[in-house]
Amino acid sequence: MAKITVIGAGNVGATCANILAFNEVASKVVLLDIKEGVSEGKTLDMRQTATLLGFDTKISGVTNDYTKTAGSDVVVITSGIPRKPGMTREELIGVNAGIVKSVTENVLAHSPNAIIVCVSNPMDTMTYLIQKTTALSKHRVIGMGGALDSSRFKCYLSKALNANPNEIEGIVIGGHGDTTMIPLVRFATYKGIPVTELLDKATLDQVVADTMVGGATLTKMLGTSAWYAPGAAAAYVAEAIIKDQKKVVPCSVYLEGEYGENNICIGVPVVLGRTGWEKIVDYPLNDEEKALFKASADAVRKTNGALSL
Repeated sequence: MAKITVIGAGNVGATCANILAFNEVASKVVLLDIKEGVSEGKTLDMRQTATLLGFDTKISGVTNDYTKTAGSDVVVITSGIPRKPGMTREELIGVNAGIVKSVTENVLAHSPNAIIVCVSNPMDTMTYLIQKTTALSKHRVIGMGGALDSSRFKCYLSKALNANPNEIEGIVIGGHGDTTMIPLVRFATYKGIPVTELLDKATLDQVVADTMVGGATLTKMLGTSAWYAPGAAAAYVAEAIIKDQKKVVPCSVYLEGEYGENNICIGVPVVLGRTGWEKIVDYPLNDEEKALFKASADAVRKTNGALSL
């Protein structure tokens, strides 16, 4: 049976682990954190819901003991620190790069066949770091950002349409950032009907704007980063892999010519299955969408430039 490890027992990591356990995605879920007792406490709390919610997943928490993660099929990495007042983006990248690099090395020492799902920010850059500093196949390194951004896009479309969000198709490509993501309005549909036939341009422009600042909007409301949707998005990607679902999900993956880009990890639609991402789905972008994607890639590359590779 499958085993999934989640690194980092903060709000996002704990939410991800809880959803994986409740949905019985794997027979074993391990939550690891560096802070003594946090992952143990949170997973004990989750285990006490098992008889109330009716799941059988074996879930355990450990403090920095990577031997307990051995044999994981998928590892979700949420580790890192949020940006603090006075801290530059480059300083944040430097700190989080060190954390993510160390975590990845420890994970692969005990689970050499694991597929890595990166959630840590800046997500595209951290995914690229993992790709460049390990010997992993590009198909086993996945950044989850597009899954989250697309769920927000569909949420805002459902509000505008007053429709069931589960009957809406919509994807977001590009970098996982407020100014770099690209909601593909032209390809969004409601029960097969293009949303461009159902909503006027002003409404669609507002949906796009709301999607792009989806994370920042929640941070302003909550005083901290969101966690329910990010945790659910990470669990969604992990489940698609573990269950070999062949779902098309926008994820940050390493490009070698696809969408006109090379040597970069950025969000594109991929088919997810038991070996990781299996193929990239080539959406026929128009000139405007291509220009937006190139600008997004340029911005991600600029952020990547802060890495010491």
